[in-house]
Amino acid sequence: MHGGAFMMGSIEMPESDAVARMLASQGVSVVAVDYTLAPLDAMPDFAADFGADGVPEGMPSPEQIRAEMEAAGPRARFPVASLQVVAAFDWAVENAAALGADPERIAIGGASAGGNLAGGAAVRLRDRAAHQPVAVLMAYPVLHKVLPDASPELIALLEGLPAMMTFPPEDVRSFNLNYVGDEAVLDDPAAFPAGHDQRGLAPMTIVTAERDRLRASAEAFAAELALAGVDVSISAERGALHGYLNEIGDAAATDTIRRFIAALSVA
Repeated sequence: MHGGAFMMGSIEMPESDAVARMLASQGVSVVAVDYTLAPLDAMPDFAADFGADGVPEGMPSPEQIRAEMEAAGPRARFPVASLQVVAAFDWAVENAAALGADPERIAIGGASAGGNLAGGAAVRLRDRAAHQPVAVLMAYPVLHKVLPDASPELIALLEGLPAMMTFPPEDVRSFNLNYVGDEAVLDDPAAFPAGHDQRGLAPMTIVTAERDRLRASAEAFAAELALAGVDVSISAERGALHGYLNEIGDAAATDTIRRFIAALSVA
């Protein structure tokens, strides 16, 4: 699943389409999920955030983003997208033969907000005690309703980045609240899995961007998984920024695909 703060993005993004094609080129059957986006109530001011230097290479312009927003279909808050991801997993299991896949070896994965959706779906699938994913693959996900504190090392790595690329905790919380629509729902483990019971979750492979404020969430979540006895692997792409899977041909993106394929091969 693609990212986009739960309210932006589509399956046409490289983060979805290019990643799916790269996996497919290595023999992996892929189903891209075009989940329902949340309302635009927390839409950031991209032009102001990126400042005089403009939008970084590989990212859409503010005008492109706004056009995409206007073209998007109906919107809805949690739990709609979360339930759609579970439904897509069930569909893949039921139609595995037609996809050339093994129904016992269906994984689930996503990047950024899509990584959150993958983690939340894993919680739902565990709790219903039905068919489980063989693996959960997440790239630079956000798993906390409120970001954990960043280490001094991470703070230093964020210096010099455009304001939006530093993901201030208050902005992330605004995106998260916009996604669920109600303060109380932030505590739903299917919305934000961190801080809840992680026992019995499917094996997880998490890849982060080294220069990404959200790395603190992924690392803290991985520690929770390990303490709960969940099979988890976490790594960071050196020098990478959040969203690097949108940069086709990027070395970090290629390496992350390699990590995911390796995880699937041993799952």
